[in-house]
Amino acid sequence: MIREAIILAGGLGTRLRSVVPDVPKCLAPVAGKPFLYYVIAHLRKEGIRNFIFSVGYKNEAIIAFVNRELVSLGRQGLINFQFSIEEQPLGTGGAIKLSGEKVSDHDIIVCNGDTLFKIDLQKLSNFHLQHNADCTLCLKPMHNFERYGVVQINDDGSIKSFKEKRFYQSGLINGGIYALNVKNFMKESLPETFSFEQHYLERYTGKRKLFGLVQDEYFIDIGIPEDYERAGRDLQA
Repeated sequence: MIREAIILAGGLGTRLRSVVPDVPKCLAPVAGKPFLYYVIAHLRKEGIRNFIFSVGYKNEAIIAFVNRELVSLGRQGLINFQFSIEEQPLGTGGAIKLSGEKVSDHDIIVCNGDTLFKIDLQKLSNFHLQHNADCTLCLKPMHNFERYGVVQINDDGSIKSFKEKRFYQSGLINGGIYALNVKNFMKESLPETFSFEQHYLERYTGKRKLFGLVQDEYFIDIGIPEDYERAGRDLQA
């Protein structure tokens, strides 16, 4: 079981500025709590004990929130947490690469601080480790959508292709949670600033052991105002 996670929390959140102008996207208030609270709570429930927060934009606010939320748990020995700070935007891939220097094990969970996908992490961990994968994507079935591209997989679960964003009646989307063999990832010839999705996943499809695991669980990405408002309704206590 993988018990360490990188949470990518460095995004600018430009599409949310009209409704949440003053805080990083992951700290946008949802049902009375910063959205990042729900991401951390789910990961803890699923067995994550070591957290690396990848932060950039307005990182002081995120660091202050995490310290308030988790310091008592750290003192009790229930979790460990640290921060990876981007001095300039590095893209999702660059952020993972910088955070990877702090990882203590061979494999790690990677997720986004502005997306809540309530997957079974043990299933993801087991599948990833059993297939000796370089990276395993957690995929969400969706219907009648155009905000996301589609991921196609082969019968054995290996990634077949990525399709661009357009309207789809149905398909599997990248849910933004990965199990990553970080040791292998750090050996790749990758630039300092790059997109994990475009320059790693798409570039290395068919060249590395990339797999997808379907989990049809609750999913919300607060990147646009409509879904941010829906999160507020969904996550009411």
